[in-house]
Amino acid sequence: MHQKVLILDFGSQYTQLIARRVRELNIFSEIIPFNKAPEDLSPYKAVILSGSPHSVRSEDAPRPDLSKIKGKMPLLGVCFGAQFMAAHYGGKVEASSIREYGRANLKTIHSDDAFLNGIEINSQVWMSHSDTITELPEGAICLASTADVKNAAYRFQNEETYAIQFHPEVYHSTQGTQLITNFLMDIAGFTGDWTPDAFVEETVAELKETLGDDRVILGLSGGVDSSVAALLLNQAIGSNLHCIFVNNGLLRKNEFEEVLEQYKGFGLNVKGVDASNRFLDALAGISDPEKKRKAIGKIFVDVFDDESKEVEGAKWLAQGTIYPDVIESVSATGGPSATIKSHHNVGGLPDYMKLKVVEPLKKLFKDEVRRVGRSLNMPEDLIGRHPFPGPGLAIRILGDITAEKVSLLQEADAIFIGALKRHGLYDRVWQAGVILLPVQSVGVMGDERTYERCVALRAVESTDGMTADWVDLPYPFLQEVSNEIINRVKGVNRVVYDISSKPPATIEWE
Repeated sequence: MHQKVLILDFGSQYTQLIARRVRELNIFSEIIPFNKAPEDLSPYKAVILSGSPHSVRSEDAPRPDLSKIKGKMPLLGVCFGAQFMAAHYGGKVEASSIREYGRANLKTIHSDDAFLNGIEINSQVWMSHSDTITELPEGAICLASTADVKNAAYRFQNEETYAIQFHPEVYHSTQGTQLITNFLMDIAGFTGDWTPDAFVEETVAELKETLGDDRVILGLSGGVDSSVAALLLNQAIGSNLHCIFVNNGLLRKNEFEEVLEQYKGFGLNVKGVDASNRFLDALAGISDPEKKRKAIGKIFVDVFDDESKEVEGAKWLAQGTIYPDVIESVSATGGPSATIKSHHNVGGLPDYMKLKVVEPLKKLFKDEVRRVGRSLNMPEDLIGRHPFPGPGLAIRILGDITAEKVSLLQEADAIFIGALKRHGLYDRVWQAGVILLPVQSVGVMGDERTYERCVALRAVESTDGMTADWVDLPYPFLQEVSNEIINRVKGVNRVVYDISSKPPATIEWE
């Protein structure tokens, strides 16, 4: 059994980032809604309380029972967690005189506590709250302050209970990882035993036990997620794994043929299924993004249902679902976090489909999947391949889907991705693509007036897809790509570059 951190989720948009920062230290973390905390806490070595969109002063604010945790095991409250402990144990939390969102700096450190080892004066932290702790409970002492927040960090004396008003899990908190390391390694005594090799060994063993001699169908996409899932399953059940790569008509240019060729050297049993007309027919006339996803999801299920009947005794459908998919689709393990969007590959299957679902990667973030891929000796060019959305180009075509629009976007996308690779920029970018906008604009080509389409280039840098910044690509590069798209892709006369970050925007436009 690995040493584990329990993260109690109060609905913060950053809860999953806490889990990811913990895992960067090779420590397994598990997110559980605050109102579903386990009775048996013996599997956990420490507990972290997340932030929340609620005010601790409101009547409907979460009120967890910490009687089995506080003072009995290492405990860290973050933002709302810090405010809840302050208010619940006799301190005072009041509305801030100013809204405290964004960057701040630690101006004063009041203690030489091990929690603050290596934390420097003026180090940047990230605030996201409208309440502030004005009085600490009896027995609590202030550890650090910012210019506007007196009790930016505090602890309860004679117990390993700490609290911080800021978010160490966010990259903008420049020494946030150091703070989490101090708490987990130095105070809680974790050793960091959850490694990619350990994950492979344990997951393969679990798959063997769960699947036995059953046959499994896996939908391959050509991306790192489904590929890593395939290699794990192949180690566990070998020839009982039947891989299917579906051409949904929404892939990148030549991707169907290239992916099939790529998997030949993997020793996998792979079948290619061209269902592009089936998908395009189902999408005809649909403009709403969620309806697109649902239509694509339904056809995927139908296709795999048909293919499962070709595999005698197939009992399972394997998917490359990863943690952010689960988080953004159904909230973190059923917790109070808000749903952002749905995914075709997350959730249950219809009753008529007799396959059970197995998702060996559903607890991993994207960077963790890549680390596991390296542990499995997967080729580096596949490990570093940009994420590509399950619904494919359907959510990069704003409005209804037609074969003509798909073809146009495939050509523009091939130019953009090809240029990134040619200029050595591909590995600098986490995800990139082209979006076909539902607008036409006036242009001039030669002596003729045109009224044609506009496309947007999108390139972001990220580590897990939960947050992302746009990439500052060189102007000469953008000029080259724009010229090539306009000159080579008939029907496009304008190219723009998306400089929005996530949040508030998302990586995809739909």
